[in-house]
Amino acid sequence: MRAFKTLLILSHRYIGIPLSFLFVVWFLSAFVMIYAGGMPRITNEMRIEGGSSLNFEDVTIAPWQAVDLLGYSPYEARLRTLLGRPVYEFPEPRFPSTFIWADNGEFLSDLTQQQGAQIASDFLDIPLELFAYEGLVTRPDQWTIAIPNELPLYKYSVADDYATQAYVSPTGAQVAVYTTRQSRLLAWLGTIPHWFYFADLRANQPLWYDIVVWTSGIGCVLALLGLVMSFTQWRKVRPFKLVKAIPYRGLMRWHYILGTVFGVFVLTWSFSGMLSMEPFAWSDARGLRVDEGVYQEGLLELESFPAFNASQWQSLAQGNGVVRDIKQVEFRWIAGAPYYLALYSESTSLQMDKRDRLHQPYNIIGQLDSNSLLIAADGFRIIEDFDTQALVSKLDASIEEAQVTDYALLSDYDDYYYSRNNQLPLPVLRIKFNDPAQSWIYVDPHKSELLSLIHRNSRIERWLYSGLHSLDFAFWYHQRPLWDLGVLILLAGGLGVSFIGLYCGVRRLKNDMIFILRKIIGKEKTNEVTGVSH
Repeated sequence: MRAFKTLLILSHRYIGIPLSFLFVVWFLSAFVMIYAGGMPRITNEMRIEGGSSLNFEDVTIAPWQAVDLLGYSPYEARLRTLLGRPVYEFPEPRFPSTFIWADNGEFLSDLTQQQGAQIASDFLDIPLELFAYEGLVTRPDQWTIAIPNELPLYKYSVADDYATQAYVSPTGAQVAVYTTRQSRLLAWLGTIPHWFYFADLRANQPLWYDIVVWTSGIGCVLALLGLVMSFTQWRKVRPFKLVKAIPYRGLMRWHYILGTVFGVFVLTWSFSGMLSMEPFAWSDARGLRVDEGVYQEGLLELESFPAFNASQWQSLAQGNGVVRDIKQVEFRWIAGAPYYLALYSESTSLQMDKRDRLHQPYNIIGQLDSNSLLIAADGFRIIEDFDTQALVSKLDASIEEAQVTDYALLSDYDDYYYSRNNQLPLPVLRIKFNDPAQSWIYVDPHKSELLSLIHRNSRIERWLYSGLHSLDFAFWYHQRPLWDLGVLILLAGGLGVSFIGLYCGVRRLKNDMIFILRKIIGKEKTNEVTGVSH
C-alpha cells in the first residue's frame, strides 16, 4: 500500500507540472469564451443584417431570363444586392458562384481589388477611403483558418478607431470574415489558447488533432489521480477532527481541499473537451438515410417564377404596419411548386454582439436564422406553416427501413434542439423513428425543411460533451444569471486548484533539480578527492 501511495503521489506530481499549466490556460480562457464567444465569424443572420436593401424596381431581368442566360438549371439561386445593384447568385457545390446582374443580364466577372473594398465598405458601413489593400491571402492565416474553402481572399486594413481588418472573397463576392482590435484580442485571450487555434499548428490538422486529444486525455488521468489521492491521503483520526483529517500545510493544504471539492468538475471538463474531437468511433454511427430533398419533390425550376413586381414587394415590405428591410430573396422549390424566401432585417446596422454559441455535437441547419417570410410564387401569398400531418406522412413514406413511432409539434425547445436566445426556429416538428439507431428528425414546418437528424449515440454524446462541458442542463441553462454564477464559481475553483498545483509543482521541481545537482557535484568532488589520495 505504501508503494502504491508513493507511485500515486509521484505520478500526480510530475504529470501535473506541465498539465497544470495547460489547465490554468484552459480555465482562464474559458472565462473569456463565456462572454466573448469563439473565433471572429460572420453568421447568416449577421450577413442579412449587414446586407444592402433590395430595390425591386431595378430588377428588370426575370428569373427565367437569368436561366436562359445561364444555360443550365441551377441547384439553388438567390437575389441580393451587390455594389448597389441587384444580382442573381447561383451557388454550385465545390465551384465558385455564378453571378448575373438583374438589371441588365450581364455576367459579373472576377471582382477587382477596388470592388472588393467597396463590398466591405457597404457591408461594414465604413467609408471606402479608409480601406487599404493588404494583399491576396492564398494560405489560411490566423483569422481564416476556419474557412479554408473560401480562399483566396482579398485582405484589407481599415484606418478606423477599431483597427478593422476585412477579408473579401473575390469568387463569392462577399465579406468572408472581418475582425477588430477587440475581437482579435478576445480571440487571443479565449478561443486561440483554449483550442490551440494557432495558425501554423491548425494548418497541420492531424498534429493539431492529436495534441488536443492527448493533452485532454492526459488531463483526465491527472484529475483522476488527484481524486484518488483525496481518499488515500485522508487521515483517519480518533476522535474525528476535520482540521487534523486534512493533510498538508500551507498552499498544498488548499490544493488538496480545492481538488477534493472541484476535482470532479476538472475531470468532467477534461473528458468532455476530449469528446469534442470525437476520438471514439461510436460517435460516428449513422442514423437513418434521409433524402434531403424529400420535401422539394423535384429540382428547382426558375422558369416557373414570374417576373418581379416591384409594387407587390413594396407592399410586402411595408405591410401590416411592419417595416421589413428585405435584403435577400431565395428561390425555393417545395412540394413541386415555386416559393420565395424573403430574408429581411428590422435593423439596418450590423451589430458586433456575440451570437449564441450552439454546442450541439450534431449539425443543425437552421442555426442563427434570420427573419424571413415564405411566399408562394403562384399568387404571391404568404405561407404561415405547412400541414404537420402531411409533413410527417411524406417523410414516413420516403424512408423504407423504419416507420414513424411518434411525432410532436414543439412550441418550445427540448434537450436536443435548443438555443439560449431563441435563435433556432420555433415551432419545430420532431419525428421519431423505430430504426436500430432510434433516429429523431427535426423539421421546420414554416419552410418545410429538414433541420437535423440525431440518433441514440449523438444524444448520448450531447450529454457527455455539451452537458458536461457547457453545463447546459435545462433546469438552469436558460436561467441567467444563475447559470453564470454557478459556472463562474466552478471555473474559479478549477483555476485555483490548477494554479496552486502549478506553483507547488514548479517549486518542488526546482528543489528536486537542486538536490540532484548537489548530488552530482558532491559525487564529482568525492571522485576528485579520491583521485588525489591515490
